[in-house]
Amino acid sequence: MKRTGILNSHISKILSDLGHTDMIVIADAGLPVPDGVVKVDLALKRGTPSFKEVVDVIREDMIIEKVIMASELVERNPKTFEYLNKTFLNTNVERVTHEQFKTLTQQAKVIIRTGEVTPFANCILQSGVFF
Repeated sequence: MKRTGILNSHISKILSDLGHTDMIVIADAGLPVPDGVVKVDLALKRGTPSFKEVVDVIREDMIIEKVIMASELVERNPKTFEYLNKTFLNTNVERVTHEQFKTLTQQAKVIIRTGEVTPFANCILQSGVFF
């Protein structure tokens, strides 16, 4: 049994298998999952686990070189927008339309579904390298 880090075996394996520029998605409960993309469903009930909780745990265990979010987040969910900008202050952050965001999810290695039920609480995390 692991002593520290992510205990979820599916997420731990996926993060271990990531290469440079591979992408994962942390998603709210309503984001559609494209055919062929693996979904790890963590949603237990409305709000549990939260988007923030999942992002915080993943961020501790993943080298992240870029974060992609929907531009609609600015107006539709300013609290989550502020959280992402503060959390990834020294990381390249890109904004795209929600439609473009959904298209990009087709390239993801996994979509991790949270119990979050606030609008546009989704992000794509692009893997970096530690060297």
